[in-house]
Amino acid sequence: MQQDITIKITDREGVQHELLAPTDMNLNVMELIRMYELAPEGTVGVCGGMAMCASCQCYVLNDVLKTERNDDEEAMLSEAYHVKPNSRLGCQIPISDEIDGLELEIAPEQ
Repeated sequence: MQQDITIKITDREGVQHELLAPTDMNLNVMELIRMYELAPEGTVGVCGGMAMCASCQCYVLNDVLKTERNDDEEAMLSEAYHVKPNSRLGCQIPISDEIDGLELEIAPEQ
């Protein structure tokens, strides 16, 4: 089992970052964005990863992610701004071997 995967994330300024993401730390995409400081502090993960604020909304840009939105994610996105058909909450995407090569764009601030 590999320890790190690669995820490409485009920040809110349009800059793409190729990140190494550890699969052995039980992290999610929102925590990865915060760890690499891809958005100003206090603008991503405001609710702490509870799917209650949509501040970590991302747009999935390729077909690597096979999981669907869960009920909490659907409910939060139904109330959020800038939602697109490919919107997901970063806090609901666990870092695992299955998402190696995932490409995302951080949605505009809520």
